[in-house]
Amino acid sequence: MFTLQPPAIRDTEVFTRLPDRFRKAAITDWSRANRGGAALDSFLEAPAFDSTGNLYVSDIPFGRIFRIDPAGEWTLVAQYDGEPNGMKFVSDSEAVIADYRNGLMLLDLKRGAVREHLGRRSSERFKGLNDLIFDSRGALYFTDQGQTGLHDPTGRVYRLRPDGALDLLLANVPSPNGVALSPDEKVLYVAATRGNSVWRVPLMEDGGVAKVGQYFTSRGPSGPDGLAVDEQGKLVVANPGLGVAWVLDTLAQPVEVLRSVAGASLTNLAFGGPDRRTACFTESTTGTILRARLATPGLPLARPARF
Repeated sequence: MFTLQPPAIRDTEVFTRLPDRFRKAAITDWSRANRGGAALDSFLEAPAFDSTGNLYVSDIPFGRIFRIDPAGEWTLVAQYDGEPNGMKFVSDSEAVIADYRNGLMLLDLKRGAVREHLGRRSSERFKGLNDLIFDSRGALYFTDQGQTGLHDPTGRVYRLRPDGALDLLLANVPSPNGVALSPDEKVLYVAATRGNSVWRVPLMEDGGVAKVGQYFTSRGPSGPDGLAVDEQGKLVVANPGLGVAWVLDTLAQPVEVLRSVAGASLTNLAFGGPDRRTACFTESTTGTILRARLATPGLPLARPARF
């Protein structure tokens, strides 16, 4: 029986922040379009843990990828002519990046070299990629957000199959952002940021989708962004604008609210630590990594056998 209970509320803590040696405020093309033309010294996104416990993050406006070791020390891994957003590991030596400017990119983690993997669909450029996730069969789901919103609900969600076939699953999302899969991989969750909601997308046996619905509704100046799922199927939703992360049970009821202690732009998260119970969050406007211990381990993220 469904019962509505008030969620527990607690603060995150600061794990580490981007060192001053990597900060030099500037106006970029990305900040003009996405941050009102403000001069930024960074805008962190895409947290992802490698197999040895290092946390990788992207810095969108300056085309940078950083590695943060378990002690909180930062290393610049790559800098290139792009706007890297979502990132997932293909192997211990390579990661795939959803690049807002260039499409899907591959990063050689040892050399810091970045090359294009999929820049266009049917000879047309993407609107502006945002986030991505692999399933256990090696398919890659990714969002194509661009500048879409309620004024232009044409954001897209794709699936790139292991054989290279590209499926367009959705083409009507107001600002598709973070993506996550349920533990049984029968449901894809999509953050519709400017719709201030998370969509539930059933994945059908024939490869299509059906009866897509609004799963969770938020509020405020900027809606749900990054998503992650724990082993019990609870969905964790980073919500910039409010500066919180919602922990939702399988009925989409908030059971916990994690508050940022450094700015309101809580954009994305990843589970890490030896037991995968430490959630690390990017607070993008202050260049800070926050963390919180959660009761349930995060769902292990799939890697493709080949990509």
